[in-house]
Amino acid sequence: MSKQDYYELLGVQRGANAQEIKKAYRRLAMKHHPDRNQGDKASSEKFKEIQEAYAILSDDQKRQAYDQFGHAGVDPSMQGGGGPGGFGFGDVGDIFGDIFGDIFGGGAGGGRQQQSHRGSDLAYELVLTLEEAVKGTTKEIQVPKHVACQPCGGAGAKKGSKPVPCSSCGGSGQVRMQHGFIAVQQTCRDCGGQGRVIKDPCATCRGSGRVRDKKVLSVKVPAGVDSGDRIRLSGEGEAGMHGAGSGDLYVQMRVQEHRLFKREDSDLYCEVPVSFVVATLGGDIEVPTLDGKVRLNIPEGTQTDKLFRLRGKGVKQLRGNRVGDLLCRVIVETPIKLSDEQKQHLRQFDEMLTSDNKNHRPKEKNWFESVKDFFQ
Repeated sequence: MSKQDYYELLGVQRGANAQEIKKAYRRLAMKHHPDRNQGDKASSEKFKEIQEAYAILSDDQKRQAYDQFGHAGVDPSMQGGGGPGGFGFGDVGDIFGDIFGDIFGGGAGGGRQQQSHRGSDLAYELVLTLEEAVKGTTKEIQVPKHVACQPCGGAGAKKGSKPVPCSSCGGSGQVRMQHGFIAVQQTCRDCGGQGRVIKDPCATCRGSGRVRDKKVLSVKVPAGVDSGDRIRLSGEGEAGMHGAGSGDLYVQMRVQEHRLFKREDSDLYCEVPVSFVVATLGGDIEVPTLDGKVRLNIPEGTQTDKLFRLRGKGVKQLRGNRVGDLLCRVIVETPIKLSDEQKQHLRQFDEMLTSDNKNHRPKEKNWFESVKDFFQ
């Protein structure tokens, strides 16, 4: 059966550069790697084929021969078995070491073994009030997770016994697989890369070295956090298998909406209703802050949407010493539910404003002039 074109196999154009070829190989290697498709013979064969294709196309000299003569140009049996004048594959395990390290968390050595059995990281959403986020607090949280088994100390073996070296890999956790001239090193399936097997497992954890439980943790929330900020608690994630290291716990903040204030970075905003009379004549009003009430002077003739800034009444930055401001947006309230007498007084007042030939409503006058210019 004729071999598939290497470029077609990797899904790249013939003019693809080295980076594009490597990227295509990484994607396919991750999809078809035997560790991810145990028992799938078709996927295993596909994996060997893309290894072979990458070994050729990632080498400039071999790629040139392949582009000129096709598969015959890189066949070891036709080129002297990979000597100085040929294009043999050599040790393919070395060729792919850096790529497998990136994809599967380590090369052919023991680093990969440790990485694959470390406990998983966990995420926890911590809901805070605005006051707690601004001022800081300490919260107790309850996290369901796997923890180290106490009876066996996390080893997975029954008390009084211990794991023994794996006979399949000789205790290395890795086995070498060879198919023709393709050779790769992968995790031992019998021991899962541990290098040891448990003959007499712990009855509590059934040999895994960990059990499901809930752990209560105290989380110190610094002042100034906001939604999306995270705190990492090292080693508070899932316990690793058979005594391996634990993952980390990431506590992510979510600040609830506040009934009075809205936050933008280190500043706070609030809307302050002001009566028609106070906005017209001016006066002092009380406005809320996170530290209590303060008095705000409203100047005569204040209009709706006017912003007043109260410096230092916002949020202290999480990183730094700057404290934001509180910005109060004035909303002038129109009187409602007026009696007939009150309405009559307002009409008389409006007539007085119109008859004295003074510009009491500058925005209204400017608006009408803009409308007139628009239609003309």
